[in-house]
Amino acid sequence: MNQKAILQIFGEKIKKERLNRKLSQEEFAELTGFHRTYIGMVERAERNITLTNIEKFAIALKLDLKTLFTFDETEK
Repeated sequence: MNQKAILQIFGEKIKKERLNRKLSQEEFAELTGFHRTYIGMVERAERNITLTNIEKFAIALKLDLKTLFTFDETEK
């Protein structure tokens, strides 16, 4: 899997989990401490997010880190 593909899959996973919790990008940004534009850039695969920031996303979404790295076939 190339870098762009994994960023797209991960960004889609973040967006899906955020929307499942009925959070806007702005609300999610408040929970994570990031700016709304950063959230959007991650979701659109425009940013290569660090592991420490992924942990902040997981905490805000109340998920284990491994959940953010578990993709079903529809997400690949």
